Amino acid sequence: MARTAWDPRRLPDLTGRRYLVTGSTRGLGYFATEQLVRAGAHVILTGRNPNRLAAAHAAIERRVLDAAARGSGAEAAGGGEARHPTSGSLETLLLDTSNFGSIRAAAATARTRGPLHGLLLNAGIVHPPRTRQTVGGHELVFATNVLGHFSLAGELLQNLAVVGGRMVWIGSMSTLLGDHEPVDPELVNDYTPWRAYVQSKVATTVLGLEADRRLREAGVPVASLVAHPGYAISGRTAGVRGVNEPSRMTRFIDNLQAPISQSKEHGAHALVRALADADIEGGQFWGPRYLVHGTPHRTTPAKLLRDPALGTRLWDYCENATRVRWPFEKAARARRRLR
Repeated sequence: MARTAWDPRRLPDLTGRRYLVTGSTRGLGYFATEQLVRAGAHVILTGRNPNRLAAAHAAIERRVLDAAARGSGAEAAGGGEARHPTSGSLETLLLDTSNFGSIRAAAATARTRGPLHGLLLNAGIVHPPRTRQTVGGHELVFATNVLGHFSLAGELLQNLAVVGGRMVWIGSMSTLLGDHEPVDPELVNDYTPWRAYVQSKVATTVLGLEADRRLREAGVPVASLVAHPGYAISGRTAGVRGVNEPSRMTRFIDNLQAPISQSKEHGAHALVRALADADIEGGQFWGPRYLVHGTPHRTTPAKLLRDPALGTRLWDYCENATRVRWPFEKAARARRRLR
């Protein structure tokens, strides 16, 4: 499908394709999952809370799968998305990206369930704690947003390689608004909530681009991309029982920001396009056309984010922190065995 023909409300048929989405019980992860399932994909829905996993699964069953079975897309198409003749399917998997033990266990399970056409590295802390907190010896935001996804992507690399899949890292428009080089990645000194969030997104973007360079160099047929949702807020998002239930006050405040914001459904459009558009190549950076809102559009990362020296430094840091070495050689061989 040509890029100019891409319509986020009418995705191509994704029947037979398998995706894993981290943090899919809320927000962008949930709506990306819903859109993929509506287009026929099988999605492994992940989260760290069993009750929220069950609620998200039930919501997609209700809004997409049951609606398809009834032959009506009215409820499923909350954002106006078209319904495919055959909707996809779901399974759930417990996964906490701040916990290396949880990552290893979830990855071991996912590896037994077959190839992956896409990995959406979405889970993360958007509102960091006021004071620095640690988990497993690492700063909480960096561990959750960065180290966990670096580890998971490495653990599942071979599952992606066997079908020439892709991984999408979630960036932020905040990385385009100033220079936030992570000299102290885990903010041992001078912690602030804003710095913790922005630095984690700088690191995520840099690693996503660095991963693509290394995958190409190693001959691994996996693409790595970065996408950001713009300014997507819950008060402008469809209400979904057990998933998105903003208060009246949140609705009121968020709707005052309508000119500079969009819904979580629309924010997920750039993520899903980066994951599913066959014409997109690795190493690209996607987001809303007008930065804070709009249809998915390829853009240029800030100069800092494209610095190979920073990419090397952060890659080495993550390898040492997680003790995960991506199996590039094994992944390249895994693909060759299928030819």
